Amino acid sequence: PILTVPWLFLSLLVVVPTLSTMKALGTLKEYKIIGRRIPSKDQSVPPLYQMRIFASDRVAARSKFWYYAASLKKLKKSVGEIVSLTEVLEKKPTRIKNFGIWLRYDSRSGTHNMYREYRDLTVAGAVTNCYRDMAARHRARSTSIQIMRVQEVSSSKCRRAHVKQFHDSKMKFPLPHRIVKSQYKSLIVAKRPSTFF
Repeated sequence: PILTVPWLFLSLLVVVPTLSTMKALGTLKEYKIIGRRIPSKDQSVPPLYQMRIFASDRVAARSKFWYYAASLKKLKKSVGEIVSLTEVLEKKPTRIKNFGIWLRYDSRSGTHNMYREYRDLTVAGAVTNCYRDMAARHRARSTSIQIMRVQEVSSSKCRRAHVKQFHDSKMKFPLPHRIVKSQYKSLIVAKRPSTFF
C-alpha cells in the first residue's frame, strides 16, 4: 500500500546542503571562524579552534568549518558551537602581490600535495584563481581541494616562471595597431588610415 501522508512526502523532498553540494561560486571570501565544544560538567572550559576558511558566503563557510572540525578534531555540530565568524578583508587591496598556495587534492588516482603561485590583489582572489585553475588543468572538484596554507611571497622567493616574468621593473606594454575613432572624421576617405604610431 502507498502512504499518502502529505507531510511525510514533503520531508523526503528536502535536500540538506552538505559539503558535496556546496560549490565554489563566484569570487570566494576569506573567513576567520572560531568554534568550540559546548561546555559540560566534564569540560567546563573547552579549547577554542580557529580556522581560516575560503568560501562563497557565510553559510558555506560554517558548513566547511564543521566538516573539518569533525574530521580533524572529532567535533560535531550537535555538540559544538561557533563563537565567532568574521570576514577577513585585504589590508591593501590596490597593491599587486605574489601569493603561494599549498594545497592537497584528491584526483581519480590518489591524493596529491601541490604548491602553486598566483599574482593578485587579494588573498581571496588568488584562492579563487587557484580553484578555477585546478578545475581547468586537473579536473579537480572544489570539494576535493583542501587549502593548507596561503602566504604572500616576496619577488625574490618566487619559483614559477609565469609569476616571475612580471617582476621586471622596466616592463612595457606597447599599444600597436591603434585605430583612432572620431565622430567628426568621414568614413570614406582617399587614403588608408595609419594605425602604427
